[in-house]
Amino acid sequence: MRITIAGSGYVGLVTGACLADTGNRVVCYDINRARVDELNAGKCPIFEPGLADLIAQNRAAERIRFTCDLDEAIHHAEVVFIAIGTPPLPSGAADLSHIEAFARDMASRVSRPLVVAIKSTVPVGTAERVEHIIHERAKHRVDVVSNPEFLKEGGAVRDFQFPDRVVIGAESPEAGRIIEELYRPFVRNHKPILHVRRRASELTKYAANAYLAMRVSFINEIANLCDRLGVDVDEVRRGIGSDARIGHHFLYPGAGYGGSCFPKDVQALAHVAADSGMKAQILPAIHEVNERQKRVLFDKFRERFADRAGKLTCALWGAAFKPNTDDIREAPALVLIDQLLAAGAKVRLHDPKAIDAVRKVYGEKLTYHPRPYDALDGADVLFICTEWNEFRSPDFEEVAARLRTKVIFDGRNLYESATLRRYGLEYHPIGRPALRHPS
Repeated sequence: MRITIAGSGYVGLVTGACLADTGNRVVCYDINRARVDELNAGKCPIFEPGLADLIAQNRAAERIRFTCDLDEAIHHAEVVFIAIGTPPLPSGAADLSHIEAFARDMASRVSRPLVVAIKSTVPVGTAERVEHIIHERAKHRVDVVSNPEFLKEGGAVRDFQFPDRVVIGAESPEAGRIIEELYRPFVRNHKPILHVRRRASELTKYAANAYLAMRVSFINEIANLCDRLGVDVDEVRRGIGSDARIGHHFLYPGAGYGGSCFPKDVQALAHVAADSGMKAQILPAIHEVNERQKRVLFDKFRERFADRAGKLTCALWGAAFKPNTDDIREAPALVLIDQLLAAGAKVRLHDPKAIDAVRKVYGEKLTYHPRPYDALDGADVLFICTEWNEFRSPDFEEVAARLRTKVIFDGRNLYESATLRRYGLEYHPIGRPALRHPS
């Protein structure tokens, strides 16, 4: 099938590359000429495991190409996927202006009946709104469906190729069947393709992300309570997670969630509720707990060092909001960096993939180190902010030798106190008893 992807960001590139890999002919359209030039030069502008190779293979097979020419993109298409960002407005509502602008621009270029599938995360009623915008200007029939993405950064290619489910929200059965055809190669493991109404599909995406964010904020609040009561949250987590009704997924305490989805989607859903006349209570609380949780590491640091905190040098391992990505959007590490710099502390950063992204934000306000142990030189304390695999079992003897005060604040609960005790390291995890005076 001939497919056009509008938007060559994270979702658009994964969608385009995976659909090209099953034999479709894909054009990825973007208004960002620098990004298109980069892609046409064989470079992938984002880090996502497996994505660069997938794009390269399908470029070589001439199944995917990239353009800024909207005429070319629409003329090519039988199906158009919209994967354009919906950043939050100051109110927390999703900004649909870029999607609506694309709908207006593409409508006058439609030269045949089309199906338009919205993969962007959008409020309920957006597909209907986009269809209305297109119908006002297009000379041919265009059916707009909702087809939300459920991709985890760091595992997005696999998520697309082996989905838990595919959700298709369509008012036209024929349009829904066309989209289903594209997904059949990915559901040979008998995972469901769910056909629902458009508005239900749009709400499903928001509800799924809000529920997962709620689990993270819940276990973080329990972890904070454990800190006060002297209880180990890991024991509590295992106890409640063993209940089949609850399970262990997303019950890992830490320094809060970040990224491009959970923070904005929770706020956007709360705004959708408010627009409907409903005063949501759980949704704002999820966000508030998470914003507070991003400050927990600094609070522990300040409690431990009091007036000395602003005179210390701090090493950070990890800046990306999660491992296997270079994405720092809403990352808890950035909140910690801001707090440390405001207090007068010096910051030395290592991250396997996100250093360039952080440098664009902070410039020379901190120092950047390509190797993790180099970030420890001259540092008093170490903060663990992202659970990269390479941080899970480091050389603790070298860590202890390089750190001046031998103190670790672990925002991802990677280590065991018994291990750190052997190396004379002081340890402050989240929701677990601190190791204050190792011997």
